[in-house]
Amino acid sequence: MTTIEEPSRPETPRVTCAVSDGIARVELARPEARNAVDLRMCRELRSVFEELDAADDVRVVLLSARGPAFCAGADLKERAGRDAAWVRRRRLASFAAYQAVQECRRPVVALVHGAVVGSGGEITLAADFALAAEGTTFRFPEPHWGTVGATQRLQRAVGKRRAKELLFTGRSMSAAEALDLGVVSRVVEAGRLERAGADVAAAIAGAPPLAMALTKRAVDLGGETDLDRGIRIEMSAIEQCLSDGGWRDGVDRFARRGSGSAGTSPSLTGDSVRAAFVTDAPTTTDEEQR
Repeated sequence: MTTIEEPSRPETPRVTCAVSDGIARVELARPEARNAVDLRMCRELRSVFEELDAADDVRVVLLSARGPAFCAGADLKERAGRDAAWVRRRRLASFAAYQAVQECRRPVVALVHGAVVGSGGEITLAADFALAAEGTTFRFPEPHWGTVGATQRLQRAVGKRRAKELLFTGRSMSAAEALDLGVVSRVVEAGRLERAGADVAAAIAGAPPLAMALTKRAVDLGGETDLDRGIRIEMSAIEQCLSDGGWRDGVDRFARRGSGSAGTSPSLTGDSVRAAFVTDAPTTTDEEQR
C-alpha cells in the first residue's frame, strides 16, 4: 500500500512587512498568542529590519501588532524541557532582534496598544519613539518570572531608580504614566492610533532621507558621549549633507516658502550656508555692532 504524503503547509509568518510610498509597515502577526515573542519571531523580526535597513526606497518604519495586545512578553512555553544552552541562544536571538530594530537607518515609530509586557517593552524602547493608544498598559515583570531582562533600555528611558521600581515590583504602568516618563511620546484615542501613526510617518517620509538618517545617527551617537564630542559628531553629519548636495533642495524650499514665491532662489554654495547648518556658530549682536 502506497502512502501519500500531504504537502506541508507553509508556516504563517510571525512578522509581516509591506512598503508603500516610502513607508514600511511592520506588524507582529501572532495574535493567537498575544504576539508573545518566540525564537521564530526573533529571527523574523531581525531579518525584516535588516532588509529595511538596506532598502533605499524606505523612508520610515511603523511597527505595530495584530490582535488585542501589542506583545504579551516572551513565550515561556517554548522553554519547557530546554537546557540552559538553548535558553542562552534564545536570549541572544532576542537581543539581536531588538538591536536590528534600534540600528535601522530609518526612523522607527512603534504604535502600541493593549498589553505591552517584557519583550514587548524592549521592542517599544528599541524604536526611536512610540505612540500609545489610550488604555495601553506596560509591565516589566522579568524578575518575577525567574529571569533577567529590560535592565538596560528601560533605565535609559526612565532613569535607574524608576527602572528598579518597575522591575522589582512588576506593577502595571498606564499609558499616561508611560508618557510622563518618556516611554511613549504621545497618547491618542484608541480608534485613532493607526491614523496618528500614518500622519507621523507621512511627515517623516517627506523629509530628505539623508538628512533624516544622519540626524538619527547623530542623536544616537551623541547620547553616548559628552557635549563636545557630540558637537563634532553633528559637524561630521553636516559635512556629509553638504558633500551630498541634497541640502540645496531644502534651502530652496525654505526660501520659496519664506518669500511666498515659487521662483528660484539665488545660487548658493556650501560655504555660504555652512554657518546656517552649524547652529552654535557665533553671531553678531546689536550691541557688538554699535
